[in-house]
Amino acid sequence: MQKIIQHIMLAAAGILALGACNKKLDIVPEGAPTTGNFWTTDKDAIAGANAMYEQFDNENFYGRGFWWFINASDDMVTGRVNGQGDNIKNFNRNFLGGSYTESQWKLRYIVIKRANDVILQVPGIEMDAALKSRILGEAYFLSGLMYFQLGYTYGGVPIVNRDSLLNDKPIPRAASADVVYAYAEKELQQAAALLPYFDQLAPADYGRAHKTAAWAYLSKMYLYKKDYANAEKYADSVISSGRHQLLDNFSDVFTIASNWSKEYIWSAYSTSQGPSGWGSILPGVMLENKGWGEYNGWGYYTPTKELYDAFEAGDKRREATILQPGDTFTFFGEEKVYSSLNSLSGYQFRKYMEPFSYANAIHLSPNGDHPTTDLNLPLLRYAEVILIKAEAKLMQGKNADAEINMIRHRAGLANVTNADMSELKKQRRCELAGEWANRHNDLVRWGDAQAAYSQPLHGYNGSVVWPARTFNPAVHNVWPVPQSEIDNGGGVVKQNTGW
Repeated sequence: MQKIIQHIMLAAAGILALGACNKKLDIVPEGAPTTGNFWTTDKDAIAGANAMYEQFDNENFYGRGFWWFINASDDMVTGRVNGQGDNIKNFNRNFLGGSYTESQWKLRYIVIKRANDVILQVPGIEMDAALKSRILGEAYFLSGLMYFQLGYTYGGVPIVNRDSLLNDKPIPRAASADVVYAYAEKELQQAAALLPYFDQLAPADYGRAHKTAAWAYLSKMYLYKKDYANAEKYADSVISSGRHQLLDNFSDVFTIASNWSKEYIWSAYSTSQGPSGWGSILPGVMLENKGWGEYNGWGYYTPTKELYDAFEAGDKRREATILQPGDTFTFFGEEKVYSSLNSLSGYQFRKYMEPFSYANAIHLSPNGDHPTTDLNLPLLRYAEVILIKAEAKLMQGKNADAEINMIRHRAGLANVTNADMSELKKQRRCELAGEWANRHNDLVRWGDAQAAYSQPLHGYNGSVVWPARTFNPAVHNVWPVPQSEIDNGGGVVKQNTGW
């Protein structure tokens, strides 16, 4: 991925010269590039592929912006006062037009535009066949992944397929999320057919799309579609590939040394190198506000007592996931006893704190306003694939004890028999807390969000830190389309009902 970063700015400049997403409306398709100086060599193909990843460095892509949607769950609270974030968590439309989430739509359509350019242009370039296949697979993968994320966030969104690039008319929204998922399904299937396995990539190309990542996202998407047979099928494809396994120790998953471990499937590549580093800023965003005077932590997204109490006694994951007052941890080479004057709940997520443990801060960006680290943010890991298979089996009336007990065993818990969906839900919550797996989306797709959010949330001392909220599934199962897209859409793009 270092190779990608080194060439991204030059590549992005070249791609942008050919036409970027429309400044006014990001679902207006672009015409084909007209320059005769690009898309002619293998270097152009590589540059075009690298440019697809450029948006991942935007702090709102896999850093803070989208996390406001994830923050809606009962596992966490805003952490410190933030009016925009508070409105999002409370499903209050007042955040429209001015929040950190406003760019989420646009950023993903930029990736889609660049992926479409690669898919249209690279087949005509004379180049090594294996490299061409990999580059096209990356484009199909990123296109499919972006549509999957757009679909579960906003519902039916405009599908800017390759045919749409032949005209300049705005594109109306798809009828439903299922239509979007059907398109993403084809993209991800094509990606899986073209991509190599991760262990076939050179280390300089780690972070690029690969075959089991495509299968893993297909399996997850099928859960959202309630197509449980296919969810099980593609989870099995990942498992039977033999390329992945659970690490022995849960806490080791969230270490720099394990960025590319057997448990890795897809993550937000991050590095502290350079004036502002690269990649996800989430570890710094979740760190204690002002970092106890040693680093510019932001103090957002703190765990709730509800999450802490969800862990069984003896569950090793709790200590690795959450810091509570009195816990010891290592910070800049020194042992500290955790306490906070800023955390709204009194807790802090611990999963992403390993980069802050080193005495010489070699794994941290020196720019605390863009606090990247050398720890990759897990977006989908092997443990989730196992849980996807377990859920898919349960929803088909099958027994999933083997899969659930794999997860429980690593956590130090005894085996269970005849596990049901209640157990599955608990294991997803405890295994994936504070991760991109997104508990809010889980609650929505299970039909549990309304009941969960009707209860207040509590902090370490038992006091209410967030009041009960009103969640209307008819409205709040999807988020509102960014106001800028509505305002500039000429009536083509309509707002989601109720927002």
